[in-house]
Amino acid sequence: MDWVTVMIYAAIVLLGWINIYAVTYDPEIDQSIFDLSLNSGRQLLFIAASIIIVMSVLIIDMRFYETVAYVIYGAVLFLCVVVLFTGREVGGNQAWLRIGSFGFQPSEFAKFATALAVAKFIGSVGFKMDNIRNQIMLFGIIGIPMLIILAQKDTGTALVFTAFILVFYREGMSPFLIITGLVAAFLFIITLLVENQYYIYGSIGTLLLITILLGKKKFKRIALLTIGACIIAGVIASVDYIITDVLKPHQQNRIKALINPDADPLGFGWNVTQSKIAIGSGGFSGKGFLKGTQTKFDFVPEQSTDFIFCTIGEEHGWLGSLLLIGLFVALFLRIIFLAERQKSRFSRTYAYAVVCIFFFHFAVNIGMTIGLFPVIGIPLPFFSYGGSSLWGFTILLFILLKLDAHRMQVLQRI
Repeated sequence: MDWVTVMIYAAIVLLGWINIYAVTYDPEIDQSIFDLSLNSGRQLLFIAASIIIVMSVLIIDMRFYETVAYVIYGAVLFLCVVVLFTGREVGGNQAWLRIGSFGFQPSEFAKFATALAVAKFIGSVGFKMDNIRNQIMLFGIIGIPMLIILAQKDTGTALVFTAFILVFYREGMSPFLIITGLVAAFLFIITLLVENQYYIYGSIGTLLLITILLGKKKFKRIALLTIGACIIAGVIASVDYIITDVLKPHQQNRIKALINPDADPLGFGWNVTQSKIAIGSGGFSGKGFLKGTQTKFDFVPEQSTDFIFCTIGEEHGWLGSLLLIGLFVALFLRIIFLAERQKSRFSRTYAYAVVCIFFFHFAVNIGMTIGLFPVIGIPLPFFSYGGSSLWGFTILLFILLKLDAHRMQVLQRI
């Protein structure tokens, strides 16, 4: 067992539990961190359950995860489909299944199930990433849960599955797709920032003309540049349509809050504005444990889940934020180290899927609290309040640790 990773995991979980208590602490009421009426008390139960989950994951034979990867994937997808018909709506998302008094979110478990399915497919005998059929199959594996979760109105969780593209790149896919996505995202943002789109069209046209005049005037090259310019122009022209006709009103407001949070600080810009105030008010060393004011008086929304990083920033300042970010970076680096020492392509691919999912959650969650990303509502791994997310992330990580612990028993099939 890689105890370094286990200790980092335990440290993040412990810090998360303490900060969940800090969010709900009321100095006028005698409240214990173990009080089951508080989120901290319930989170402790979730942590206890996660210990049982860890033991179960480690007891199961490591070959089980590769053998039944597709079965696990299909079973979780079935639960996600069931949610569409019988699920309970929470926070605008119909993503919860309830069995008696117990409720859970199947989409959180779809992440590790999809990671297993992707690793199984890439690790199969004779797999080649440059094969178009294989690429279509891989995008199908990640696309199906994305579409089902989008139908549950949970856009944030659906977007997490785009992190698998980084896994495909690590396993040999051309970087063209990633570069194209980054360019499209850049153009999308620039188009939102610049009121007159003709300035953008003019700049692209000027760059194209300069490239043609200064370079070799070959017909094929000019044709490719022209086609590229037309595609770029199409992306720019589609921004208005996407914003007004595709995105829902609350999603439009989140984009507006990202571009200009001061436009409506008491309306759609409230979440981000209050979040930045809370983090900034912590200064270098913070206001002190249980002494945060922005979080105590409910200025910041979803303080125990999506915006829990605000509590760290306010009560522990830059130093506390650095500690938490340092722990996550250490976790990412450790998982990459584990990935590169695996003896099978299945285990290595699964490891990279784990770190990509964690990094996406980490970057977007913290980024949206400081105004770098739109608010899409995804938890900070192991840190935010919630049983489904904690259990899903725990299974995701400890399957990797199980595979790593037995890596020498696996024949190399790379």
